[in-house]
Amino acid sequence: MRGLERRVIVLWFLQVTAFVLFLSAGLFAGVVMDLLPASVLVLSLMFEALGLVYMVLRFRNWGFELREDHLYLDHGVLKRTCSMVPYVRVQHIDTQRGPFYRLLGLSKVVVYTAGSKGADVAIPGLSGSDASVVQEKLRDLAIESEDMDAV
Repeated sequence: MRGLERRVIVLWFLQVTAFVLFLSAGLFAGVVMDLLPASVLVLSLMFEALGLVYMVLRFRNWGFELREDHLYLDHGVLKRTCSMVPYVRVQHIDTQRGPFYRLLGLSKVVVYTAGSKGADVAIPGLSGSDASVVQEKLRDLAIESEDMDAV
């Protein structure tokens, strides 16, 4: 099983921090409840600490593997998800790099599949070169499996 780049924790930390800042602004403005500024700071630090613990657990529990006939993904902290995507179901593969991904030198590989809605899977937090290799390997495996039955 392959894991993700450690830098993805920084990306997830930025996401949690943005959420905590938004939540803190709401609390501080009294939108949610009438609290003292010190209470808002304590709550913000608690949420940030919980977010950091969750990110580390999320990173440790994220893995994927290109197997003989399918892509295998295993991830999740509170809810564990194991996905097997047969190569014959792969429609196309994208590599995405948003502004924060580019800042950290990361990419996300998104695999679009035939079939049910929402069956697409993504591998976040790969280095740019690893994402290209994974994308090309998935493409080659999907082409090789074209003559196989999709069941």
